Amino acid sequence: MNFLITGGTGFIGSALCAHLRQQGHYIVIKTRRPELINDNMTGVEHLSEISPDVSFDVVINLAGEPIADKRWSDSQKQKLVDSRVAVTDEIITYLTHAKTRPAVFISASAIGYYGTGLTDEVIDESCGGDDSFASRLCAQWEASALAAEALGIRTCLLRIGIVLGGKGGALQKMIPPFSLGFGGRIGSGVQWMPWIHLQDLIGIIDHCIANSHIQGPVNCTAPNPVTNKDFTTTLGKCLKRPTILPMPSFVINVLMGEMGRELILAGKQVRPVKLEQLGFKFKYEYLETALASVL
Repeated sequence: MNFLITGGTGFIGSALCAHLRQQGHYIVIKTRRPELINDNMTGVEHLSEISPDVSFDVVINLAGEPIADKRWSDSQKQKLVDSRVAVTDEIITYLTHAKTRPAVFISASAIGYYGTGLTDEVIDESCGGDDSFASRLCAQWEASALAAEALGIRTCLLRIGIVLGGKGGALQKMIPPFSLGFGGRIGSGVQWMPWIHLQDLIGIIDHCIANSHIQGPVNCTAPNPVTNKDFTTTLGKCLKRPTILPMPSFVINVLMGEMGRELILAGKQVRPVKLEQLGFKFKYEYLETALASVL
């Protein structure tokens, strides 16, 4: 099949492209550095560079400025919006004028869609968001992507949790302090941390491509989410390090501000209800097994 992928050089995108290349698919990647694309893939900086005669079976949108790399100033928040919504709008414009449209459009989102707050309520795909920045960002991102439905294209919105993989992502930022014995729960530790192994996320994308009845929001999280306290304990166990140094909430507030309050001190029990109903089989259902495979 022919794939058009944005964000194909990032943590998730590079692993996905390697997986698709192993299956023999042809890939065009939209990237700011097309000259760096190799392995028999094609890189373009702008979608307008693609001939209208070229057709794609699947379009996957993973583009977006990393959400937790910098403190959320007004300018950084605007950059987070533009890097997601503007790119998605560009894809919709391209699809509108394409001679042959893809069968499916898969667009990334995040569990931040469900907003902040500490609750043990199970969150499925039918739940709404709130007025937090992360929730509004995801809602804008998804609204842009859903314009593909009006073009007759099946659209899947991947609400992705904390992705565990060996070559990037949140886990790689956690390992150094934990390895030195400086790990511990953050704040109260009761906030949920819905996670997903990178291999399962790629499997979910495969599942969305292969099954024409899947559309709309899809929670991309493992079926057994954990609290921050449990995540901390399990990571320390896997690294054989103590986890006795908690990080008080006020320190997160001082160091990270709004970003820390929304992404680290808050968290809901998001579960992959739609995937479970559709019979998707996870390779990594439990955190300890997932961490062991990555570490």
